Amino acid sequence: MAVLASLAIALYVLIILIMAAQSLFNIHMRLFIWNDPARAELNRAPTRFAPPRYSFTVLLPARHEEAVIAGTIEQICRANYPPELLEVFVICDISDNGTIEKVREKLREPGTERVQLIVFADEPVNKPHGLNKGLQAAHNDVVTIFDAEDEPHADIFNIINTTMSHEEVEVVQGGVRLMNYDTYWFSPLNVLEYFFWFKSALHYFGWSGIVPLGGNTVFVKRALLTRLNGWDEDCLTEDADLGIRLSVDGARIRMLCDDEHVTREETPDSVRALVKQRTRWHQGFLQVFMKGEWRTLPTFSQRALAAYVLTTPFVQGLFAVMMPISIVMMFTMKLPVLLAALTFVPLYSFGLQFLMDIMGLFEFMKSHDLPVSMKATLWAIVGYFPYQWLLAYSAVRAIVRQVRNQTNWEKTAHVGAHKRAEEVA
Repeated sequence: MAVLASLAIALYVLIILIMAAQSLFNIHMRLFIWNDPARAELNRAPTRFAPPRYSFTVLLPARHEEAVIAGTIEQICRANYPPELLEVFVICDISDNGTIEKVREKLREPGTERVQLIVFADEPVNKPHGLNKGLQAAHNDVVTIFDAEDEPHADIFNIINTTMSHEEVEVVQGGVRLMNYDTYWFSPLNVLEYFFWFKSALHYFGWSGIVPLGGNTVFVKRALLTRLNGWDEDCLTEDADLGIRLSVDGARIRMLCDDEHVTREETPDSVRALVKQRTRWHQGFLQVFMKGEWRTLPTFSQRALAAYVLTTPFVQGLFAVMMPISIVMMFTMKLPVLLAALTFVPLYSFGLQFLMDIMGLFEFMKSHDLPVSMKATLWAIVGYFPYQWLLAYSAVRAIVRQVRNQTNWEKTAHVGAHKRAEEVA
């Protein structure tokens, strides 16, 4: 019994140290861009635009997006870029009659001559399959993706054209920002995840040479994308998978998240939708991990970082399981004073991360000239730990689905909440 107790204590301490290290590393990534003024400049968009050099193909996959698709088409068609250098493909599966009809109605309006509707009837019915259909039809130099509810900035193509012309990069990941920060109790924390991820963490990945790309506002030269055979249609996170393959290929990737020019999106519209979205992301990361292409990255540090990012669901799932065990052990096990003090280290690091999130919320509101919302601040404070538990539950759910080989696409519904929030602001 004494041996088992010692092993249990050793395992407990090891998990405590892993939890603390993971939390501190997450803080480091979130603050990476602010640690050096030169890094902060990486997010500044060019103020003078180069002459149009690149042509762009916009892929706009949509499924059951009747509520938002027309507005997104309108937003893209209003872009400040020569229309002859743009082509837009809205991609739907043949069973989605509602979205197809909304698209056709929109295409009858003037100013949409560069927009075409692609309807596919084969399997699988998911986003990467639709993207590959669009890639097959693409003619222009650079391929980009927007989601059906997106609000891309009018100058986004000028910004990317200038960046690619001046820096000779092959991939640019633009910024994405959730905007409805006080719609639901989880909204401010969901907003902050995107805020820190695109503004800072992706720069850390770029600096490290391994970039799990975001799902939209990513611009890739078509020749490179074609050479890599487009997107993996069996992967639930085709964006992260593409980023890993581009990193392995040695592509020159640039991150750019200027506050003014981000693509604006909305949070999921319910807790259930949030859990399904995160489950899909976690499960997709596990799929990319098991594919193993990250193991061919050139350096050990890159491989270690890729393994860490792609196994985050395992870590979060472990935390979910350990949380009740830890609470029981706090009241039932006698530990030496030093070990007992050590068990509080994750709490301190999580507390630091919590304070950083509250500060980040005010920074977010300031950067977009949004009114300070005490409701959102209170929700961020009260909902912080419940939100972490939701993410942990989503991770456990992802592992269970992967073990059961359940790989169906759980789609996130869009209602345009970010647009209503901006109108109120």
